[in-house]
Parts: sequence; structure tokens; C-alpha cells
Amino acid sequence: MRALFTASLLLASPVLAQEGPAFDCAKAQSDAETLICQDADLARLDRLVTGRYSAALDVVKGLDAGAEAAEKQLRAEQRGWIKGRDECWKAEDLRACVADSYLRREGELVARWMLEDPTGIAFWACGGNPANEVVTFFYATELPSVRFERGDSIDTGALAPTGSGSKYEGSFGRSIWIKGDSAMYRDPDPDGSEWDCVLSSNG
Repeated sequence: MRALFTASLLLASPVLAQEGPAFDCAKAQSDAETLICQDADLARLDRLVTGRYSAALDVVKGLDAGAEAAEKQLRAEQRGWIKGRDECWKAEDLRACVADSYLRREGELVARWMLEDPTGIAFWACGGNPANEVVTFFYATELPSVRFERGDSIDTGALAPTGSGSKYEGSFGRSIWIKGDSAMYRDPDPDGSEWDCVLSSNG
């Protein structure tokens, strides 16, 4: 009986480990990490983002040029993101803040490093000028995400609540609010220019 009990514990241990976060809960150092260790869904999100981060590292390490600098930057960004996640102790709803942090980070990693095929690509002509183009790549991450390409600029964004259409918000005020074949695009600060855009083609 004792042997059977011991065997059952050994079988159960990997399952429990798979349900926990990617980090060691015995070394949890923040309110956010303590909560993650107690919440199966947050632990799942931690494993998800850890996997996305690992995949992004693989991408940057394989770059033809600038791999070392890109890896250094990505690692710094991840440390900064963890620090920001841990700042959720200041939020009114700790759990909601932590979950939102993970969802946005997953979208950033997937869209920035193109870890999946996009579900769609849209080319937008803005301000009545076909040369004034914005390209958006859409990704079916847990929180739907977007990759903006405008000239040499690349940014990522996440789906935001709105009463109509689909609005994606990126960095420093950048956004695109899509309604059918038209959209309102806003450049990031400090410029902040807004443009009426029309769909020129789908990829």
C-alpha cells in the first residue's frame, strides 16, 4: 500500500509542476509572484509568456546582423516587463493588473518577433495619399494583438474596448480604429497626427 501511495505521488508531481508557473514558487519575491503561484490561470499565463519569450530569443539569436545587440535589448525589455508586472501591487485589483500585464506581453512578443503567422494583413492608404501607408498585421493571441509597420517604424498594440469597430492601441498613443474598410490612424506622440485611412488591399 505504501509503495502504491508513493508511486501515486511520483505520478502526480509532474502534473502539479505543469500547472504551476515557470519560475520557482519557493523563491517568489513579490505580491504578484505569490498570487501567480496560487492561481492556476495566472500560472498558465506565466508559462505561456515564458514560452513566447524563449521563442523570441531563438529568433533574435538567428538574426543575420545585430543578433547580439537585439538579444541584449530583448533581455532588458523582459526584465523591465517583470519589474512592471511586480508593480501591480499598487493597483486596485492586483489580479486584473497581473493578468493584463501577461496578456499584453504575449501580444507584444508574438507581434514584434512574428512568432506566429498573422491571421490577416491590411494595407491602409491614409490622408488620401497612397504613399502615406500603414500596414497592420493581426495576431490571434489571447488578447488579440497587432503589428504596425509605417515606413521604418515598427510597433505593436493590443485590442482595446470600444463601442463599435475594432480599436488597437500601441505605444505612446499610437492607435488604429477600424470600421469596415476605413480606419482612423493616430501617429505616436509627440506628433500625434490623425489620419483618415481606407483599406487599399489585404494580404
